[in-house]
Amino acid sequence: MNYRTNPRNGDKISLLAFGCMRFPKDFTACEQLVVKAVKGGVNYFDTAYIYSGSEAMLGRILEKNNLHGKVFLADKMPTFLVKKYSDFDKYLRIQLERLHTSHIHYYKMHMLTSLKSWERLVDLGVKEWIAEKKKSGIIKNIGFSFHGNAEEFKALIDAYDWEYTMIQYNYYDVNSQAGKSGLLYAAEKNIPVMIMEPLRGGRLVTKLPAEAAKLLSGLEPKHTPAEWAFRWIYSHNEVLTVLSGMNNMEVLESNLKSASVDNYELTEEQEAAFVKARELIAQTTKIPCTGCNYCMPCKNDVDIAHCFSYYNDIELDGKLMSRVSYATRVWNNRASLCTACGDCEPRCPQGIEIRKQLKTVKRKMEGGISGPFCALIRMFMKSN
Repeated sequence: MNYRTNPRNGDKISLLAFGCMRFPKDFTACEQLVVKAVKGGVNYFDTAYIYSGSEAMLGRILEKNNLHGKVFLADKMPTFLVKKYSDFDKYLRIQLERLHTSHIHYYKMHMLTSLKSWERLVDLGVKEWIAEKKKSGIIKNIGFSFHGNAEEFKALIDAYDWEYTMIQYNYYDVNSQAGKSGLLYAAEKNIPVMIMEPLRGGRLVTKLPAEAAKLLSGLEPKHTPAEWAFRWIYSHNEVLTVLSGMNNMEVLESNLKSASVDNYELTEEQEAAFVKARELIAQTTKIPCTGCNYCMPCKNDVDIAHCFSYYNDIELDGKLMSRVSYATRVWNNRASLCTACGDCEPRCPQGIEIRKQLKTVKRKMEGGISGPFCALIRMFMKSN
């Protein structure tokens, strides 16, 4: 395992970090992954209040296997749930109990999208609260995770004495959200940057257009699309660590391997391949959903991420297969159940106009001949 040094405090952080949002639900399976990751050198685990069951699962595993002293714990304040000053203590107390710990090494304001979203917390007294928790040692380092545009990111960086930040970054999102300009800006300010969504919710592996997959597979040395995606991020020296949501041993072992090589410098040919792959992916991505499910739950039970996913698959799998998938896998939670209440949109890290896009999905996947076709498919599946 390779490590990079946090320039602010000297912490040696593993290049590969464990993002805990997609933990397996089964305790034994999850425990095996976490223990193997630690043995493989991973020492940074990132969870959040809204990751269902994640904090409690991680805390239980660390406690049972005496791993608390071997890893850095990262967690997030659910800022969108905070309405008054006492809420800061309320949520942190729950998190500490779930994690079986008295302190958190890296604590973030979760999903800030703009300077305004930070100023709302400032008005509630967050600066004073942070100062108190840092003085007591409950919080060791304070940062924020970001989902917005580059200009808002830079404004946030300048608004407070942050000790680190986390952004979405991969070879497709070079110019979206904080992007490369944000990464470089934070580095100039000596603020360590953690990376999330290195595979864009797996889309840079499982949903790659055939031409893009062929392009990457033709590069030397031979690597899988996932390995190339990680190598591209690791080639940025400004990056401190990269989070990956590893939910099976095969993925974990592959990622451990990728984070343990000697050199990540890319050749001109490799860089050009990533530029071309980015162009090919853009041609096939209708809705930029990563499947993070921050928009959930939906009070009308719409499975927003999968509705978008099967719609996006039209370009990859064709209309027939994508509609078969839609009819058989998401029909009970289909787009047409949306009442346009709008509760989901403020929670979307990608800034997707969810109500508008669900109308598009409804029209394309359920309208016209699609409705009778879906009904026919469901009838056929029930009879077999």
